[in-house]
Amino acid sequence: MNDEKMGPASGVVIGVSKSRKHTFSKENCNSIKLLKGLGVEGDAHLGKTVKHRSRVAANPNQPNLRQVHLIHSELLDELNDRFNVAAGQMGENITTKGIDLLELPKDSLLYIGETAVIKVTGLRNPCAQINQFQSGLMNAVLDRDQHGNLIRKAGIMSIVLESGEVHPGDEIRIQFPPLPHAPLERV
Repeated sequence: MNDEKMGPASGVVIGVSKSRKHTFSKENCNSIKLLKGLGVEGDAHLGKTVKHRSRVAANPNQPNLRQVHLIHSELLDELNDRFNVAAGQMGENITTKGIDLLELPKDSLLYIGETAVIKVTGLRNPCAQINQFQSGLMNAVLDRDQHGNLIRKAGIMSIVLESGEVHPGDEIRIQFPPLPHAPLERV
């Protein structure tokens, strides 16, 4: 799978999580099943249309571009200087290691494990629930660049293109979209 568009194995899954209820944190699991066009089986955000409550209130018929949430463990390491945060506790379905998720171009494909393929749709926009989980966490996952632009560090969102089981230890391979690459924006 190494051609111009496909990078080498560049990351690994270190945790998988889901929750049947709309809770901020998700329970760690031995595996999760990604369902094509829907998301994580048994997760409250499963569906073709939006499931995040604020998005449903705005327009319940909009497509669900937030089927699978990923966070890089490097963020958790950074946060653990001031907070106690483990995989799944910030609401992510997949916790990764070794991939700079925030720098991926929009529409990148992530091949995870044997068959699962997800397409990156954009950045997670952290909400007030993050401070209810741990006070001050919202400011810790937001930053500013040298020009004053907001940087969202709370992970990325994706949709499922191919179903498959995902386990901790699974390899993640990246396929970049055709040029020109579009940066990630909040979804």
